[in-house]
Amino acid sequence: MSVIEIQDIYKTYTNATSPALNGVSLEIKQETIFGLLGPNGAGKSTTIAILSGLIKADKGIVKIFDKELNKNLEDIKKQIGIVPQEYALFPTLTCYENLHYFGNLYGLKGKALKDKINNYLELFGLEKNANKLISSFSGGMKRRVNIIAGILHDPKLIILDEPTVGVDVQSRKMIIDFLKEYQKENKISILYTSHHLEEAQEICDEIAIIDYGKIIVKGSPTELIKNHQVDSLENLFINLTGHSVRE
Repeated sequence: MSVIEIQDIYKTYTNATSPALNGVSLEIKQETIFGLLGPNGAGKSTTIAILSGLIKADKGIVKIFDKELNKNLEDIKKQIGIVPQEYALFPTLTCYENLHYFGNLYGLKGKALKDKINNYLELFGLEKNANKLISSFSGGMKRRVNIIAGILHDPKLIILDEPTVGVDVQSRKMIIDFLKEYQKENKISILYTSHHLEEAQEICDEIAIIDYGKIIVKGSPTELIKNHQVDSLENLFINLTGHSVRE
């Protein structure tokens, strides 16, 4: 059964010379980690924004949990955790205050919320920094708090847009190890975008590569690497999307 089903969606931004999405169709199975990969401007962020309910497709159908997104947006949003590429945190609040605020937005309160925050802070190695301002945190620390904020309400689907961009090696390993274990233990679905192709090869059950607003290939990393006779996901990516630098 699929957790996400996208049927022939299009999106063109005002004054754009070409569509951001040009007939994208995609099915993502439940209880998997799925990687949506592509060069800059390929359509990844637009797809994520549509699935998150931030913007609407010009045409096409999007279903999440077998429900049409446009008709069931509020209900679906309660079951999704969004971890955006930009830090969705208040710099003038402490780490704990940020998480308490987001927990309240999800309807969490009292001891249950406090215990959940403290457990995640310990798990991510942030318990000693709970009462420090987010503005004083390193990039890796902010990334970890960003992830906690997106999963406090125990979502069935987590959408992560570049969750390890700009972080140190230790923070990246901690985040990736956590996501793999969290997905396995809770039997949830994860949609993940990244430019770290070695990371995607390690973590994803399936991937799709998008370029110029179209899906150009989809499958498991192992199968795609074998079928295209390359030795890594990175080489597959370069072969399919070219060597030219994208803006």
